[in-house]
Amino acid sequence: MFRATRAPGKTLSIRCFLTRYPVEPPLVPADGTDDADGDADPGDAAGRSQWVDFLYRASNPQMMRALPIAVVAVLLLVAPVAGVTAPGAVSPSAGSVSSADSPPVATPAQSADPPVTTAGQTMPQIDTANLTLRTLSTPVGASTRVSAYTRGPDLGSSLGFATADTDAAFETAAVVDRIERAEGGVERQQQILAEINRVERAEVALSSRQAEAFSAHAAGEISDRELVDELVRVAATAREYDERLDEIDALAEETDGFSSPGRLDELQVALQVYEGPVRDRALATARGQSSPNELYVASSQDAVVLATIVDGEYVREVFRTDRWDRGGSDISNDVAINVTEEAYPETAALREPDAFGAGAVQRITIPHEIGTLRTFVSGGTEQVFVEHQRIDLSAFPDSDAVTATGDGFNVTVERTYSGGPVTVTVRDEETGEPVSDVTVTKSVGGGDSQAIGTTDGDGVVRTLSPAETYRITVVDEPRVVVLGDIDPLPTPRPVDDD
Repeated sequence: MFRATRAPGKTLSIRCFLTRYPVEPPLVPADGTDDADGDADPGDAAGRSQWVDFLYRASNPQMMRALPIAVVAVLLLVAPVAGVTAPGAVSPSAGSVSSADSPPVATPAQSADPPVTTAGQTMPQIDTANLTLRTLSTPVGASTRVSAYTRGPDLGSSLGFATADTDAAFETAAVVDRIERAEGGVERQQQILAEINRVERAEVALSSRQAEAFSAHAAGEISDRELVDELVRVAATAREYDERLDEIDALAEETDGFSSPGRLDELQVALQVYEGPVRDRALATARGQSSPNELYVASSQDAVVLATIVDGEYVREVFRTDRWDRGGSDISNDVAINVTEEAYPETAALREPDAFGAGAVQRITIPHEIGTLRTFVSGGTEQVFVEHQRIDLSAFPDSDAVTATGDGFNVTVERTYSGGPVTVTVRDEETGEPVSDVTVTKSVGGGDSQAIGTTDGDGVVRTLSPAETYRITVVDEPRVVVLGDIDPLPTPRPVDDD
């Protein structure tokens, strides 16, 4: 799908379809910035799918009805599950804990020099000594279930996602066909408005479906994997509705004496709140398109937090329904930018935000030297209710080092807040050189130790911080170094989230 800006808050879409062949999108645009209109292009962080021209637009619609069932089965099975061989292993949950973090006092960020680019990689040149990158979490004082699990290839989930994608694509094709077959301009207009109404009702149902998943996980009724799978399905459905509205918008522009109503733009922005970078990664992992990785999951009655570590980046998404007024009044770009700047002053000091939105939801993006902050701001509450963060691990600022020496090792653990990235570095006690291929384990709350990996060539291995006291053990038989009673730091919450 090719997208281009037509007017503020509006996009046009040119695409051929029907069969979707998913590809794993990069987590961050290659240049570290958002595109010109602030919207997500097919290859960028929002994870749009590629589309392949197929049969549906054949001039004879009977051809589609005659499509052999075997061919449909191939479409469902071939691309999405390449490389998937078995369900991913799930590590024991860390259990449920109550979390009531309070934001620390932080000094505004120091000015940063421009990033230096070497061999296609952006090297952050920023003073992180006094920097904090605030982040949403579950509400203060809320009963919160916190856990983590390892997500790997999952044939069952992947097939389910593929079936849902194909069904949705067929439905969109049928919608386009109905509109194009309408006799006369009036009937065509009525069809367009009816389809927009149908998507509006579907978005309301999607919101309820997601809220039920939050609540069910917080109550212990569904597992981490079941929650994440449901959120991936919600995101995929929202994406398909968004793309369907692109098609309807284009058809409306082709209709004499008619143009798309403003609520179409508002609906498209509202649908984008259901997507997220961790959901994208979870989908790619289930399909075998990326290696297994650890996912942090926290939920309360009105919120969910997902986090992971991917290719040198910390990736986090948060959804807070208690901060979203679904019936709220319209909010302007300027107001939404001010809301984000006041809630995340240190991040906003790094680079000027940009806005994209319509109606009661605005999307604000701040691409900065060490990552990207994206927020969705609600009219009515005038609060951030969705947050996406990507932070370069080499410059992650919100950490505190604890060290231990023994058995020839010098071990440093950079502890951080619940769900944040923990970096373990192992060096030779005498030479200070990094030690590779050493096993590192983590034990949470007095539970059994679980291997988190082996150190790389820099003597480093990473994991995600639990919400309670934990222990890190470095093992290279017969040598062992233990760092116990490590407590997570308080979460550096946005200014208005207390």
